[in-house]
This record gives sequence, C-alpha cells and structure tokens, in this order.
Amino acid sequence: MNDLLFELLLPELFDYATCLEYMERSALECLYRADSTGVTRLFELGSGPLLIKLTMRDGSFIQARLLHGSVPGIEEQERLARYITEWFDLDRDLTPFYTLAAADPLLGPLAVRFHGLRIVGIPDLFEALCWAILGQQVNLAFAYRLKQRLTAEYGRSMEWEGHTYYCFARPEDLLGVSVEELCALQLTRSKARTILEVAALLARGELSREALLDMPSPEAAEKELVAIRGIGPWTAQYVRMRCLRDPSSFPVGDVGLQNAVKVLTGMDKKPTPAELVGLSVGWRGWEAYATFYLWRTLY
Repeated sequence: MNDLLFELLLPELFDYATCLEYMERSALECLYRADSTGVTRLFELGSGPLLIKLTMRDGSFIQARLLHGSVPGIEEQERLARYITEWFDLDRDLTPFYTLAAADPLLGPLAVRFHGLRIVGIPDLFEALCWAILGQQVNLAFAYRLKQRLTAEYGRSMEWEGHTYYCFARPEDLLGVSVEELCALQLTRSKARTILEVAALLARGELSREALLDMPSPEAAEKELVAIRGIGPWTAQYVRMRCLRDPSSFPVGDVGLQNAVKVLTGMDKKPTPAELVGLSVGWRGWEAYATFYLWRTLY
C-alpha cells in the first residue's frame, strides 16, 4: 500500500531536507524513522493504527502517504494534516526571524547554515511533557533510551517491513502504574512521580494543551505548568517552545544553549542566564527559534 491521502502546500523559508537532517540526528529516536526521502510515523486517529510516510513533491508540497492501515475518513485526515502542520510549524512566517538574524553576528551564520529549518515540534502535550521530564539533568542519549523504554512498555507498536514503529503512551495507559514500575525502567523516583502526576491530571481533564493555549499569555501557561511538582522553569519553557509553539520561549537555564553560545562566541566559560538575556535583546519575540538554531550546532 502506498496511497496518497493529501498534500500540504509548504510555506516559503522551509527546507524539508534540512528538517530531515535534524530529525536524523539520533539513531535512538523511537517515535519516527527519518531519512533523506522523508519521515515515517505511526499514528492513532480513532479508526486504528495508521503508518504514514511524509515525502516531498516538487519542492512545494508535503505528501502524506498511507503505508499500512485503513484509509482514514475526512475528519481524521484533517486531524492528521493539523498534526503535520504543527509538527513542522508550517503556518509560521519566518521572514521576521530571518530579518533579525541577518543583522545579528551570532545568528546570521546559523540562519545561512540551517536555512529553512523549522522548530520540529511535539504537538502532543503528554509526549512533550514526558520528553522534557525525562531529559532533566541527563545527557541526550540516556533521555532517548528512557523514552524508548517508556514507549515500548506502555505505548503501542506495529511491525512493518522489518521495523517496529511505536506510538507514545497515552495518559490513561499509565493510570494504575506505580512509581516502582517506572523506576524499573531506570527513571528516578522524582521523574516517575512527576510523569504519573501529569498522566493523572491529563486523564482527569485538569490539564490540557487546549486550556494552556487558551490562557492569556505563554507566561500564564508556564505558571500553570510549574505548579506541578517536578516541573520547573526549564521544563515549562521547553514545552512552551516545542508543544505550545511559543516563539518567545527562552530556556536560559539550558546547558546545551549555554554551551553553544560559549563555543560560538569564544567565551572562556558558559554564559549566565543574565548574560544570555542581554545577548538576546535583538531576538525579541523569536528567542525559541534562536535557541533551536543554536542547539542545532551541537550535533
């Protein structure tokens, strides 16, 4: 099966190959398979599992092709199209970002080097929160391993042409799971407690992406998130950036961001959060994109 479901017109200042290179950065990624031809991912949209591959046509369209599963209805295709749009931040005009980057000595070369790169988001709030929690104070490779263990244990999977494709766990999949069970996957007790608390809040409807997006400001959404035990400013800002699609999110406490700036500027030590704020005066409103491009230099 290789049925074309729909096409999405791509915006200007978008380069699929550059985004795919970013998505290929780790062989440990378990939620999609990316290569130079596109990205393949398993989705659950109500009618059952759908294995979808996203490819490029004529440099102007992303095509969504069904590799395995029943052809979804119109509403499900619309949900899938919305997910893809948010995954690749397709409805954002990057012209202002490239304008300010061109005038910035730090961002200017990066805007040329990674031209067309979009923030590759995590549209599902539970997945975004779990990924940020798993990544707290550990290296990226170990965070990927924790995500793979959590996904394999509580998510769903499909075998197709010699590969296993996974869907991330849903909040309700973790109801009744104990801290000890998550610790057996090598999560710390603190991370296990936080993930179970987040799962419970989402399952009860007390926390949702829609409610966070409806708040009067991204800062209000961050305040709501940091009220949850185990979620601090870095985690909340990461979720603002990758899930809530807030281009002004600026995780100044991020070690990777600090290291990237240190290397690129030739500083003899990592910049402090206050120094990063001072450095970013010209990035106002686009701090998340500046951060994403700076992160990209690390791998």
